[in-house]
Amino acid sequence: MQEIYNFSAGPAVMPKPVLKQIQNEMMSYRGSGQSVLEMSHRSSLFQEIIKKAEETLRALMQIPDEYDVLFLQGGASLQFTMVPLNLGIKKAGYIHTGIWAKKAIQEAEKLADLEVAVLASSAAKNFTYIPEITSVPQYLDYVHLTTNNTIEGTAFYTLPKTGDVPLVGDLSSNILSFDYDVKDFGLIYAGAQKNMGPAGMTVVIVRKDLLGKKKGLPAMIDYKLQAENDSMYNTPPTFAIYAAGLVFDWLKKQGGIKEMEQRSRQKAQLLYETLDASSLFYSSVAKKDRSLTTIPFMTGNSDLDDQFIKEAEKVGLVNLKGHRSVGGMRASLYNAFPLTGVETLTAFMQDFEQQNGGNRDV
Repeated sequence: MQEIYNFSAGPAVMPKPVLKQIQNEMMSYRGSGQSVLEMSHRSSLFQEIIKKAEETLRALMQIPDEYDVLFLQGGASLQFTMVPLNLGIKKAGYIHTGIWAKKAIQEAEKLADLEVAVLASSAAKNFTYIPEITSVPQYLDYVHLTTNNTIEGTAFYTLPKTGDVPLVGDLSSNILSFDYDVKDFGLIYAGAQKNMGPAGMTVVIVRKDLLGKKKGLPAMIDYKLQAENDSMYNTPPTFAIYAAGLVFDWLKKQGGIKEMEQRSRQKAQLLYETLDASSLFYSSVAKKDRSLTTIPFMTGNSDLDDQFIKEAEKVGLVNLKGHRSVGGMRASLYNAFPLTGVETLTAFMQDFEQQNGGNRDV
């Protein structure tokens, strides 16, 4: 059978040992005669699953006791609304670095009693770099940023200094692959389907002093109520939590986040070196801000891009098509994606360039 390398931006590749364990436990979890898919979330078996998942995530990210960890539904996109509803009192600051940041801004702007300020933006250069944030007004309720921009291919490696203003981070696409300090954030959120497991679960890590800032919120979007009920105010995404817990265990066995960051750097370096040496392919992202996990690239010729994508699929390099707003190709190199996949891609890129002249039309 041909080896398939899945470059999907999400839902993304998962560790094969995790998939095999899920397969082995699918019909009967630990001899219980029940699949996790049909297990009561109130059962002792599932209580053990969710408790261990949280404990392992806390150990991986070194999450202090003064933070709650929530396993919620609705995807990271629901957090675009939950964050301002829970934390926004008068005015919030946003850093605009691409499409996902724009969506977060648009949702916050829908709240009539909240003023939204864009503190910095890279829109003028098509989001090809991370803008500098020189100062943060201390009257803001929070500052929001997207740490890794999956569509544009940029990432924050140094976080802005926000003083006493809580920093809110959408870490959906580089959580557990870059070693951020949780204490630098007031709140972190991330969808699961890139680095943590299957779609259907969102992790929220929130400092306890930020809970309950606003009263009378609907129950399902109230962080305080969710924390008081240990993420089980209603039935949580049980199977996604179970799968994520297995991924957390796998990450721990691999050496944790520092090790995954080193692997991410190795994979990204190989692809970027190939792009920089190429006379056909290129990346438009400022070198200092290039993402380690999501790497868009192109030839400048849409027909040639389409040809590359089709030929790549034939040799097992799948889901390389770039986002429609950017075009070209995109390689998503999340934690479970192997170095051999990048080696195969770069070798294919070099062969393709030789066969197609190496003269891009930009």
